[in-house]
Amino acid sequence: MKKIYEHNPHPHIESRKRRVSKVKPLHEGPVTRFNTMLGERITKGVGTMWCAYAFAIIALISLPDAIHSGTSALISWIAQTFLQLVLLSIIMVGQKVEGAAADDRADNTYKDAEAILHEATEIQKHLQAQDELLMKLVETNQNNVKSDSKKNNLPDTTATQ
Repeated sequence: MKKIYEHNPHPHIESRKRRVSKVKPLHEGPVTRFNTMLGERITKGVGTMWCAYAFAIIALISLPDAIHSGTSALISWIAQTFLQLVLLSIIMVGQKVEGAAADDRADNTYKDAEAILHEATEIQKHLQAQDELLMKLVETNQNNVKSDSKKNNLPDTTATQ
């Protein structure tokens, strides 16, 4: 039976089937493992609002001295002590929240792409089934025309040239 459509899958589909994750592990040796563990713990600790509150309290302890030292010292305290110390933790909290939201969006986008790929595959199967049915109907119709032609002694018009 002749196909009326030949599906040519996108090259990415085959490469995706063969793909193996190439993510290198961060933990290669004992020093690297220790550094990674320490970095993760410090980042998790500093990136909390509780740490921001603690930094604010520490910064506020030195505020009276900055006020008594004059305008220059007060501006320096605000810029170098309070803003840098407290905002560091607050910014890290914000980045953690934004990162989680971005991860969620990326995960949903991946799931959407998987669903679209599945639906496209189902459409291809549906079209293939329709092609097969149509070809059977064409063959049946051609056989009926041949049969009618023989009964009525008419020339066969279904022959291909």
